Amino acid sequence: MRTFFRSGLRWKLSAAIAVVSALVAVALSVWVHNAARVSMINSTRDVQDEKVQSALRIYELTGHPAFFAKIDDPALPQPLKDYAAKNQRATFVQENKHGAPTVWAETPLSDGRVLSLKGAFTDRYSVLVDLDQALVVGSIAVVGGGTAIGVLIGGRMSRRLRKAATAARRVADGDNQVRVREAIGGRRVRDETDELARAVDAMADALQLRLEAERRVTADIAHELRTPVTGLVTATELLPPGRPSELVRDRVHALRTLVEDVLEVARLDGAAEQADLAEVPLGEFVKRRVPVLAPEAEVRIDEDAVVQTDPRRLERILGNLLANAARHGRPLIEVVVDGPFLRVRDHGPGFPEDLLREGPSRFRTGSSDRSGSGHGLGLTIATGQARVLGARLTFRNAPPEDGGGAVAQLLLPR
Repeated sequence: MRTFFRSGLRWKLSAAIAVVSALVAVALSVWVHNAARVSMINSTRDVQDEKVQSALRIYELTGHPAFFAKIDDPALPQPLKDYAAKNQRATFVQENKHGAPTVWAETPLSDGRVLSLKGAFTDRYSVLVDLDQALVVGSIAVVGGGTAIGVLIGGRMSRRLRKAATAARRVADGDNQVRVREAIGGRRVRDETDELARAVDAMADALQLRLEAERRVTADIAHELRTPVTGLVTATELLPPGRPSELVRDRVHALRTLVEDVLEVARLDGAAEQADLAEVPLGEFVKRRVPVLAPEAEVRIDEDAVVQTDPRRLERILGNLLANAARHGRPLIEVVVDGPFLRVRDHGPGFPEDLLREGPSRFRTGSSDRSGSGHGLGLTIATGQARVLGARLTFRNAPPEDGGGAVAQLLLPR
C-alpha cells in the first residue's frame, strides 16, 4: 500500500480508472444477467402455463395426457401441491445445482387429481451462458480500455508536472531565463497545470525582482563605501607608530576586505561574470599555490589531471577554502588532488549542520569554531566562483572514526 501511494501520478490515475471501470462493469454485468434471467424464467413460466392448460383440454377430450404431462406426479414440488389443494393453477421454478433450472406447471383436475408437466429449457439457459461470456469479455475490454486511457492521460499530466518540477529546480538553482510555463508547453494546453506554472513563474519573477533590488542596494552600498574606506586606509598609513595605530590599521584593512567581498558577492549574484577558461594541470597548480596561500597545509597528489578552468577564479576558491579551514578548523590541513577532484580538509569540529543542510549563507559572522552560528562570506564567494567555472563545490564532515573534520570538495570540468 505504501508503494502505491509513493508511485507516480500516472499509475495512481490508471489504477483509479481501472478500479472504477471494474466496479461499473461488474455492477452492470450483474444487473444485465439478473434481468435477462428473470425475463427468461418468466417467459418460460408463461409457456409452461399455456402448455399445462392445453394438456388439460386434451386430457378432458381424449383422457390421455399430452406434452409428457403426468397425473399425480410424485416428484411434484410441495409448493405446487399446496396450490393444487386450494384448487389453483400455478407454476414453480426448481433450481438445479448444475445446468438449467426446471420449470413446473400444474393444474387441478375435476376429480381431485393433479395434472403437471415440467421442462428444463436448456436452449434458453445456453443463451444466458453466452450472454454471461459476452458480459465478461465486455467487462475486460472496458477495464483494459479505461486503464489504457488512464495511462495516456496520467502519463501526459505526469510528464508536464515533471517538466514543471525540473524547470522550477533550475529556477531555484539560479537560472533566471527558465520559465515553467514555457517548459511544459502551457501556451498550447490550458489546464490546471498551466495555471500552476503561471503562478510559479509569477512568484519567480517577483522573487527575482526583489533579489535584484537587494543585490543592487548591496552593491551600491559597498561601492559607496569603497571610496571612504580607501581614504581611511591611506589615512592610517600616516598615523604614528604604536599599538593603537596597528589596531586601527587592522580594523580598517578588515573593513576594506569586507567591502571588497561584498562587491564580489554582488557581482556573482548578478550572473554576469564570465570565466576565462584555459587548460590547467591541477596538480602543478595546487603545488605552486598552496605554499603561498597556506604554508602549513599538506599537499597530496593521488591522480593528476588537466582541467578546463579560470586560474584566477580557481585560486580565489582555493584561498577561501584554505582560509576557512585555518580560521575555523584545526591542523592538519590537507589538500588532495584526485583527478578532477580537489579536496580541502581540516581536523576541526566540522561544518555546522545548517551549512550542510542549506549551503553557505552570506553575511553570517564567523566564530571561534564551526559549532557557532556563522561562517562569513568566504564560502559564499567560493560557491559563486565555482558556479561561474561550471564546477561543483560540496561540503561534508569526515566520520569520527576517520579523525573527523570538515571536507570541502571541488569537482572541476575537464
